[in-house]
Amino acid sequence: MTYQVPTQDIRFILRELADLPGVLALPGFEEVSDDLVDAVLEENARFVEQEIAPLNRAGDTRPAQWQDGAVRTTPGFQAAFQAFAQGGWQGLPHEVEFGGQGLPKLISAPVTESLNAGNLSFSLCPLLTDGVIEALSMVGTEAQKSRFIPPLLEGRWTGTMNLTEPQAGSDLALLKTRALRQDDGSYRLSGQKIFITYGDHDLAENIIHLVLARTPDAPKGVKGISLFIVPKFLVNEDGSLGKHNDVYCASLEHKLGIHGSPTAVLLYGSGKGEVGEGAVGYLIGEENRGLEYMFIMMNAARYAVGLQGVAVSERALQHAAAYAAERVQGNALEGSAGPVPIVRHPDVARMLGVMRGLTEGARAVAYVAASYRDKAAHATSEADRARFKAVYEYCVPIVKGFSTESSVEVASLGVQVHGGMGFIEETGAAQYYRDARILPIYEGTTAIQANDFIGRKIVRDAGKVAGEQIAGMRDTVAALRAAAGVHADALGLIAQRLEDAAQAYEAAVGFVLGHVREDIRGVFTGSVPCLMLAGTAHAGWQLGRAAQVAAAAIQAGATDPFLVNKIATAVQYAAHVLPRAAALNEAIQAGGLADRYVRQAQI
Repeated sequence: MTYQVPTQDIRFILRELADLPGVLALPGFEEVSDDLVDAVLEENARFVEQEIAPLNRAGDTRPAQWQDGAVRTTPGFQAAFQAFAQGGWQGLPHEVEFGGQGLPKLISAPVTESLNAGNLSFSLCPLLTDGVIEALSMVGTEAQKSRFIPPLLEGRWTGTMNLTEPQAGSDLALLKTRALRQDDGSYRLSGQKIFITYGDHDLAENIIHLVLARTPDAPKGVKGISLFIVPKFLVNEDGSLGKHNDVYCASLEHKLGIHGSPTAVLLYGSGKGEVGEGAVGYLIGEENRGLEYMFIMMNAARYAVGLQGVAVSERALQHAAAYAAERVQGNALEGSAGPVPIVRHPDVARMLGVMRGLTEGARAVAYVAASYRDKAAHATSEADRARFKAVYEYCVPIVKGFSTESSVEVASLGVQVHGGMGFIEETGAAQYYRDARILPIYEGTTAIQANDFIGRKIVRDAGKVAGEQIAGMRDTVAALRAAAGVHADALGLIAQRLEDAAQAYEAAVGFVLGHVREDIRGVFTGSVPCLMLAGTAHAGWQLGRAAQVAAAAIQAGATDPFLVNKIATAVQYAAHVLPRAAALNEAIQAGGLADRYVRQAQI
């Protein structure tokens, strides 16, 4: 089927929920107008629909190929990437100083989402490059910034991050890659890195790897990790490319999904380049602070992966909805002259409603978080910047964890809507399920996000930000109950279920704060349920706000069917998803007892 960027929903969320007017009023965005925003969204939709989305299937069936250390990407990817680079899309959110366009994160978020919905495998390359640009702009030297950032922004070069090794997955304390200081101030790196997305490819002239490694005298554990720039080709003083560095792609992984994205095994210091033995690298910042610096890139990537979850959900939803509207089978329960499209059957309508609620709810949560990020960077007072920064950081694990877990559910439901045909590869529904499955793993598993959510977000500030968010939900409950008009009954149901979810959320936060010191294992046994409860509630909150806006517009005389659809989506979510919050809270409360018995039983 043909993919269409959901521009109407994007615009609605930006303006009605994520405070686009407030963001555009911030210092630094004086030249960003409503007209410019609309132009960016329209051109992005055209580009994605015409040039990126049509390659999605090809990436799945004709994946990247490795031969003798070199990688050839899916046919069509090269031309698409050149169009992406020439369109200036890589530089959209980055600093004007180095050639970026300096647009708000609130504008780059839907652009990123649409690109990933069009073709997740293709879009992983720009995603990693964004992280490299952000890390260099924050902790690189002026020379490093001027040498590496402009070509990355122009799309002439791309970037990767190299963390994982065969013996070191999430536990980076086990890293073994070595970096030896040289007399000229550079380093020579040796070691093996695995799971390196776009670690080698033919889309750009050069690849800039950010590599975690240890110097010989480094302390043990994560405190002894340093971060290095290691280009595939060395860069001469005039910016031209020099010798092939000692970085070799040994193989590509064979994966469940995202087949079009080359996931490389990279060897550093194997003597296969043109520089002698040891890959030439350049230290970023100070020795032994590499993990701290890499987290700049990882935090940017975690938010972006959350948008990928929204993107795959949207693609799976559109695919399933189109199929359900066309597939004729069975008579309607209420009676019909003959077979009807399966969308008429109650459970198919329920599944599509859940898919839509999870997708649009996660989208709204992500865009609202982007608004917080812009306000944290550009608000006029230091107090406001600190407040918005705290809320944004609180939201990042929710965006990453909830959106990606939801994408797996949405894609699975999409297969179910297709019935047996969904299990057949030719329909395309299965690809979204396979592609989505990596997202809760990428850039820190859901458990890692959940542990961060509890330890660094809820416990560290004694639940302050959590309490503010819950208070905001209750304000929305009150507004929904006060609304009048033809949709008052729907708003009343949404209000009741949102109130129940907020109460469960508050109880869960209280349990965490009350038990984390006496039963830390029990609390963290419930970390993922706690994160999913928060995501469920936050998505329901934003859908409730959307329903309130839509109902008010209808009451004022608006007739756009889109508005009724927004209310219907919120009602479906309230009926079928928000009740999960109470059950998740029950799981959190019982976590300690369950953990003790699991350990006793040695399961």
